[in-house]
Amino acid sequence: MTEILRSVPASDVKEASKQMLQRQLYAIFTTPVNGMGPVFEHLDRHLEFQVQLEADGILYSAGPMWTDDEQSWEGEGLVVVRAISRAEAIQIAKSDPMHKAGARDFRVRPWMVNEGSVTLRLDMSSQRFELI
Repeated sequence: MTEILRSVPASDVKEASKQMLQRQLYAIFTTPVNGMGPVFEHLDRHLEFQVQLEADGILYSAGPMWTDDEQSWEGEGLVVVRAISRAEAIQIAKSDPMHKAGARDFRVRPWMVNEGSVTLRLDMSSQRFELI
């Protein structure tokens, strides 16, 4: 009978993928606590906070998570930050005005980025750029 592994040490995954990027980031999953009213009440301050994280080089990416049918928003969001540790990422999440006000709760998960690409188009003649 073959044993089914449900978990392996992170170090094993890092060793098995040592040729990959292995960039440690932290995903903050954020969900409404009391419906959409409090979320919209604190949305402007939340977005200002996110823009400041971006300016400070902490924010990797962020945005709302639509429902599975892609037709509506139930207040969930995903914020990915650069941090030294999960504890630091938790402190960043706690500083978000949305969380400080109790409009949303959050969960922080470590996320190791291994694969992917970013494509940037720069048209020098028109001085336009586009993230593709």
